[in-house]
Amino acid sequence: MSEATPIGREVPRSYGAPVTMRSKLMLEAASYLVGSPDWAERQVEIHFRDQGDDSWKVRFFASDSPRSIEAVVRGDADIAICNPGAVLAMALHGAGPFKEPIPVRSILVLPQWDLLCFAVTNKTGLTSLADLRDKKYPLRLGVRTQPDHSVHLIMNEVLSKFGFSVNDIESWGGKLYYSNEMPQGPARLGAVRRGELDAIFDEAFRAFAGPALDAGMRFLPVDEPQLSELDAMGLRRIAIPADRYGLEKDVWTVNFSGWPVFCLDSTSDHIVSQFCGAVEAKKDRVPWYGDGPMRLDQMCKDTTEGPLTIPLHPAAERFWKERGYIS
Repeated sequence: MSEATPIGREVPRSYGAPVTMRSKLMLEAASYLVGSPDWAERQVEIHFRDQGDDSWKVRFFASDSPRSIEAVVRGDADIAICNPGAVLAMALHGAGPFKEPIPVRSILVLPQWDLLCFAVTNKTGLTSLADLRDKKYPLRLGVRTQPDHSVHLIMNEVLSKFGFSVNDIESWGGKLYYSNEMPQGPARLGAVRRGELDAIFDEAFRAFAGPALDAGMRFLPVDEPQLSELDAMGLRRIAIPADRYGLEKDVWTVNFSGWPVFCLDSTSDHIVSQFCGAVEAKKDRVPWYGDGPMRLDQMCKDTTEGPLTIPLHPAAERFWKERGYIS
């Protein structure tokens, strides 16, 4: 197979070779398991090498954590996924926890509209993050257990612009309650209904928002000048739309949308173009939030659901243009 021929355009002669059969067996088994409700371990690393080689040459890593960026920088992964795209924007500009700019590049963005919400019960009387800080309110706050989830990084960046952290909430007499559940789960929103929690700070907004409002919660806005400071870091603003959720007015917060597939600027054109070809060939087998096959024309441009927060890798941009997905 020539270097210019993407995977999926023709069947390699080695398709039925023992080494290929063994690898496909493992990949198909892994594909099934990560979609099974009885299988908890759903993040994967995939390593490739030539048969007989001592070292693994190419690595893919699917993660919801900024650790995927570290893996790409160290060379532990060539192509990775990060949730959300805002983390990559910070990395590109050397902002937030990234002390130096990192030359990350997009290949595509899986679209998923989401935002970071700071939900508190109406009983607290709190109206904003600044209000929480000024009153030093001792929240009983529900947060994610996973310590390296991007929600902690972005939440801490937002709160730092207001001059406090979740640890300060504990020092005010509040308490942090950790759970692996999604925010709408019985141990989190259920705890709010039982009077055991006052607040939940998290993403996964679409599933959480309606039930949270029904449970007597409100969403604290991120105000100016903090919004502009966060924008400058790559943490784009987004509104909780009043008309969609029955609010008095839009509530501004930080965008948590999109799952970028990314690499370094130095990643070889061959690896990137082959990856793009594989995605195109298998687009009808990848589950996502839309109807029908993946809309690749919406996954290689900047959209609300899939923000392109960093530039496309040159080989990816060339591939998507040649296939007519972007102009």
